[in-house]
Amino acid sequence: MARKYIDCREFPSESKCTVAISADREDELIAAAVQHAVAVHGAKDTPEFRSEVRKAIHEGMPVA
Repeated sequence: MARKYIDCREFPSESKCTVAISADREDELIAAAVQHAVAVHGAKDTPEFRSEVRKAIHEGMPVA
């Protein structure tokens, strides 16, 4: 199973967030990324938002 990640640096934000989240399972990754987006960036946890988060998933590990 390949590691997957989402990197906040790919999305413009006022806070200039540098968080990258990784997991082995896509469902874990989406849950963690949505939790971060809601808590830190004020996003709303909707099915549409989760769909957008899913599109941001990459295989491997984030680049430093």
